[in-house]
Amino acid sequence: MTDIIRLSSYYVPTLKEDPADAEIASHRLLIRAGMIRKTASGVYTFLPLGKKVLAKIEHIVRQEMDAIGALEISMPALQPAELWHESGRWEVYGPELMRLTDRHERPFCLGPTHEELITALIRNELRSYKELPLSLYQIQTKYRDEVRPRFGLLRGREFIMKDAYSFHASQASLQKTYDEMSGAYGRICDRLGLEWRAVEADSGQIGGKTSCEFMALAQAGEAELVYCTCGYAANTEAGEGKAKAGAYEEAQGLEKLATPGIHTIAALAEFLGIPESSTVKAMAAKGSDSVVTVFFLPGDHELNELKAARLVPGFTLLSDADMEALGLPKGSIGPVGLPQGVRVVADACLQDVGHWVVGANEEGHHFVGARPGTDFTVDLWADLITVKPKDSCLKCGGELEGARGIEVSQVFQLGEKYSRAMGASFSAEDGTDQPFIMGCYGLGVTRSMAAIVEQYHDEKGILWPMTVAPAQVCVIPLETGDDLVQPTAEKLAHELVEIGLEVAIDDRDERAGVKFNDADLIGWPLQVIVGKRGLADSKVEVKLRHTGAKKEVSLDAVAEMLRFIKRGMKGAKPSYEGFFG
Repeated sequence: MTDIIRLSSYYVPTLKEDPADAEIASHRLLIRAGMIRKTASGVYTFLPLGKKVLAKIEHIVRQEMDAIGALEISMPALQPAELWHESGRWEVYGPELMRLTDRHERPFCLGPTHEELITALIRNELRSYKELPLSLYQIQTKYRDEVRPRFGLLRGREFIMKDAYSFHASQASLQKTYDEMSGAYGRICDRLGLEWRAVEADSGQIGGKTSCEFMALAQAGEAELVYCTCGYAANTEAGEGKAKAGAYEEAQGLEKLATPGIHTIAALAEFLGIPESSTVKAMAAKGSDSVVTVFFLPGDHELNELKAARLVPGFTLLSDADMEALGLPKGSIGPVGLPQGVRVVADACLQDVGHWVVGANEEGHHFVGARPGTDFTVDLWADLITVKPKDSCLKCGGELEGARGIEVSQVFQLGEKYSRAMGASFSAEDGTDQPFIMGCYGLGVTRSMAAIVEQYHDEKGILWPMTVAPAQVCVIPLETGDDLVQPTAEKLAHELVEIGLEVAIDDRDERAGVKFNDADLIGWPLQVIVGKRGLADSKVEVKLRHTGAKKEVSLDAVAEMLRFIKRGMKGAKPSYEGFFG
């Protein structure tokens, strides 16, 4: 039988005031509701109710992983540096990697992820294609030395993550598992009650060519995404779209204009009386081969440096001193008359623009009416922009919409990135040794907890979905130590446990107002209020936290009513139809 949470003997240190450093709702409310406490910047202790929520999220994750045949393991958080040297990531991962040495001066790191460790494990264990595919997962604490930990559980230095890894003999096998994992992640988001979208993403430090993020829509999200009614969705870092660039219609041909003191797109557009989208922005960079490339894109868009880096290995924007040495005046760079050897790369949307407004490569001067193919040559047309709302969808031509999101999970097709670097191979069906084809799948457990609160809260507190609430029902006796109210509340709490509900009882010797405020702050989905006045008519009051609706219910009908609500659960949310307007 499920134990009843008795608040009189439970550690639930709720707070009346918001913590001073809490910037967003989840950070503020999880602390106030007595679920987490800050230990250090980006490091949190989870208190009993918070642990219950985490356990429920982990249970859902395990059910969905087990359902697709993934097997749970546990790997150490402490990882030897030599494995990271093998993969080449020790040098390139960056300062976010928490590095340390033991008493023998041997270098280690605290794992932010486990690609190296799992690859080293499997290369010594799996020998034949007959043992493939294999999917392994763990739920474990990870570490990243964030430069600026913020937003509570959304950007921490220590956090709980589910990471899974799969090993395959063929790309078709990897694709099958990738699709199964993606489906499982969607079901997890549904069961957590999240409003979410799967979006195309950049693989970042993990690597691989194919990746998808699962974003919980929330204004507090650090990620920007675009989506279309046709179903396309992407993180703006990885998204594609066509900017609505315009031409300078008044230009008859190439004309140089004096533009004294104008060094920004905004100032140039105001000077000419045209929208920024009708100007062309220039960004100068060099690669590892030291060749200078100037990127041209619509003036109202930003250069996507991830896309630029794919075109120019070793991509680095030129400093002011570099540009001055090359004779490239900052704020007046254009494609006409560039120095010999400078490469011109332009965003593909500018192919439709016959007359450009650009810098004249002369301080205080710009060209209007510059014509590609006539006045200058473009060496490469490519996708360069960071996509944004109102750009055109490349799939259907419709207008993209924008939103902010919290990344709760991501799936990657790693291919042979780690297996080749670390010498992990198997004997293929034809007898040859082949590197494993790998997939990687991460889900933030603590981050999901924060994302749920970001979507489910109001001015009074948290609105937990039924599937992850620390308990589904809280019985609130308005009197304690008497011979009517408290015994009735106790009996009712046990009846609700008998029908399979998770129950808390606020049996503290506190004023009714304190109990009501804490019940709303903590976010119990169903609240049953037991008082003398109601019991005079053999009634109690049932409150739905999500809507605030209340209903008086006969004492002998409460259990059946809540049984009906429990039976009517759809995903994370219960059905209230038939009881509340």
